[in-house]
Amino acid sequence: MADWATRPASTADVEPLADLRAVVLRADLERLGRYDEHRVRQRLRDKFAPEHTRVIEVGGVFAGCVTLRPAADAHWLENFLLAPHLHGGGIGTAVLAGLLEQCDRAGTRVRLQVLRGSAARRLYERHGFTVETEDPVDVFMIREPVPATRDE
Repeated sequence: MADWATRPASTADVEPLADLRAVVLRADLERLGRYDEHRVRQRLRDKFAPEHTRVIEVGGVFAGCVTLRPAADAHWLENFLLAPHLHGGGIGTAVLAGLLEQCDRAGTRVRLQVLRGSAARRLYERHGFTVETEDPVDVFMIREPVPATRDE
């Protein structure tokens, strides 16, 4: 696996993240008949919360982001984006595992929304997410916290 790290996001990250979102989601949105070059970027801009977002860097270079936004009954995993050339290399799995470990320690459930038919759904299912609801475009998933086991 490549050398990766995360750092806090800043408002200066919004445009590179919006552009990455357009690249990452394009094939799935086109398959669903929903791709709009402006809208896909604007949705990230409208919901961007740098205080809850980490930028993923690989070898010190921008490679993606992930948002873990607190809500009333769960944390929402949002904008989990990784440059396509890095998919399948274990970075996304490692980032997700770290976030879920943090939520498990806090006893917090995690919710997310993934496009119907997206390969990302398999990653989420491997990490314990289950389908809560779905519609013609999105699948809403949830993961309950996993209690720590005690070695005795």
